[in-house]
Amino acid sequence: MDFNQNKIEASVIISTYNAVAWLEKVIWGFNCQTVSNFEIVIADDGSGLETKAKIAELQKIVKFPIVHVWHEDDGFQKTKILNKAILASSADYLIFTDGDCVPRKDFIAAHFANRAVDTFLSGGYFKLPMSVSELITKSDIDNQNCFDLNWLNANGFTTNSKSIKLTKSAFLAALMNKITPTKATWNGHNASCYKKDILAVNGFNEEMKYGGEDRELGERLFNKGLTAKQIRYSAICIHLDHARGYVSDEIWKKNNDIRAFTKANKVIATPNGINSNSL
Repeated sequence: MDFNQNKIEASVIISTYNAVAWLEKVIWGFNCQTVSNFEIVIADDGSGLETKAKIAELQKIVKFPIVHVWHEDDGFQKTKILNKAILASSADYLIFTDGDCVPRKDFIAAHFANRAVDTFLSGGYFKLPMSVSELITKSDIDNQNCFDLNWLNANGFTTNSKSIKLTKSAFLAALMNKITPTKATWNGHNASCYKKDILAVNGFNEEMKYGGEDRELGERLFNKGLTAKQIRYSAICIHLDHARGYVSDEIWKKNNDIRAFTKANKVIATPNGINSNSL
């Protein structure tokens, strides 16, 4: 692959909220990447001082720039802080992930290798139980042990049908990307596209809370004419377990209604996005 190492080729936007131990593991994962021409933009939905201090500490020792974008805690406002992070990003290409997803060392390289105009990339994650999530150390990330099934099994993980997601074979990954029945959708924990396309659809719909807000963005990208490419077996990250206290049936219904309107009316640019509240 041909990269300009003197230019930031991608901005990796990581969402977080008061999960400093998990965020630190994610940052160590990015410090192991096989490419170095990227920046991290942390979209912080109102975390406290512990997160701020940890980011300041990491900024001094990692191999890439970290931009910390923060707003005051006002409940689940992930879409708003993501829009602010998009505006703060400096690269033409954006990779989105979450502060609980540790990337394998070839994660960014996989996004680089598959990026294309008028296309967004759709990745997945490999879920770990809490017991294994807590065991993973910086050394395990540096040595990539936590992406090795033998190590995971030795530490309490039970192999299942989804374990093939951790394949290290480029041939098998390409085959699985092609034959998987899972649709290529915008998944906020592992997705990417050119920044101009995100701006063209006005970013995330800030009216939406937790539940389908990522997919709604993808649906507007489809309405704009983009296609989606499956990379769930190529761009690998492990998902660290956590509780979800912000889930609500009422919010899910509202979000589903917004998504239905987006589909039925072929909405491209949300009226409640970057240009409405985030400037």
